Amino acid sequence: MSQNVSLAEYISQTQRGLTGRIFGPDFMKKSMTTGLNTSATTYQNVYGRKVWDALNNRTVMYNALKKVAWGNTAGWVLRTDRGSGRMRAVTETGSLPTIDVSNYTGVYTLPKIIAADFGVPIKSIVVNTLEGGMGDVLATELQATERDFVKGVNQMIMASSAQPISTGSSTTFAVPDAVAPSFQIGDQIQWYDVTGTAHRVCDATCTISGSTSANGVTTFTTTDSTASSYTPTTSDIVYVVARAGLTGIDEICMEDDCTVGGYKAKANAYNLTLGSRTAGTYAAGAYCSYNSGVGRALSLNLIDTCIQKVRERGGEPKLITMGWDQYFNLERLLNAHQRYLGQETFQVGVGDERTLEGTRTGLILSTYMGIPILPDPDTSKSVAAGGSTVLGSNVYVLDTDYMEIAVAMQPQYIENRDFFAATAMVVRGLIYMMAETRCTRFDVQAKIADLSA
Repeated sequence: MSQNVSLAEYISQTQRGLTGRIFGPDFMKKSMTTGLNTSATTYQNVYGRKVWDALNNRTVMYNALKKVAWGNTAGWVLRTDRGSGRMRAVTETGSLPTIDVSNYTGVYTLPKIIAADFGVPIKSIVVNTLEGGMGDVLATELQATERDFVKGVNQMIMASSAQPISTGSSTTFAVPDAVAPSFQIGDQIQWYDVTGTAHRVCDATCTISGSTSANGVTTFTTTDSTASSYTPTTSDIVYVVARAGLTGIDEICMEDDCTVGGYKAKANAYNLTLGSRTAGTYAAGAYCSYNSGVGRALSLNLIDTCIQKVRERGGEPKLITMGWDQYFNLERLLNAHQRYLGQETFQVGVGDERTLEGTRTGLILSTYMGIPILPDPDTSKSVAAGGSTVLGSNVYVLDTDYMEIAVAMQPQYIENRDFFAATAMVVRGLIYMMAETRCTRFDVQAKIADLSA
């Protein structure tokens, strides 16, 4: 069929949808020079899929977690106590053991909406197509936003859940720039008072409302950080109790009253009641190895202990993730002992649904004790006591059988050229998706923090 079609003919065919077009899937391509107005579904299918491919083809933590459809559920159940005293030897005429049933905690969560937007003035679009210009500035900005979106999603997953602060006031707190991405606008936070040695629950919900950066320090503003007439100060611990974005690995790998920066934190994943993740017991809490805010060198003993704890609780480590600084430290450790990192394919799956063993997934990783190692540049770092000195990245030992990313809506891309709605002569674009990180067992996850770079 001839490719020279009239506008009327083209419009009549687009109404048939992508699957019914007689022009084929590659006929229409986005062009800012033709002036054609394509339907929103065209942009969503072309550029939404492009972002989805980018998300799933990076060697980062996001790619290592299985993606599932959201489904018709809003939660699941965690077993937080197996009970005690209900099993013993019974004589022929003896009484039965006392009944002490397991305790289950309900987890209820809804998908989170993540968005990245941009705008380009129409004057800039026209001028940059002239000789000496940068070309299609709208497409260039779209590409940049795509990269930011992919980076931002992974940063949410790898964000730190609790840090000591360098300064504070009734409505602000400050942390080093290196850990600032761990706190996002919309996150709900609470504090630990190092002077009064007590957790401070805010009089009203403390929500991060903005941030500014200067001289290597990011200062966050909150809607209300006054907790029981207390003003946060240096070395206090700020921790996240509800995420505006995706739930991160760090708050999943947490336990109540965990020693962060030499003091305490109760970072919370999902809507669990604080106090339900007891350390060192068969409970919902992960195994956490902190060092009171003092940097220490990574050692094989620290990693081996995490592997041991995961296995003692009935799990099996499937993945070790860390920053590049710890990856280089681990290489030096293994080479010094003449133990060499092997290579292995990472098997993606959860429960009895997974890729075939040895199937190429695009992740060829080094291993330690047969466990794949994934270096992720977005891995959260620890901060030393006092809140000013940034330490090295954390190390996570994970049983990914119990982790997944539930996707309610794959990345979509839309454009808006309504100048009246925007009250400006700009073309606006938006990339968004709807998803949430799920973990059905916290107790078979482990973390090592307070490591030197």
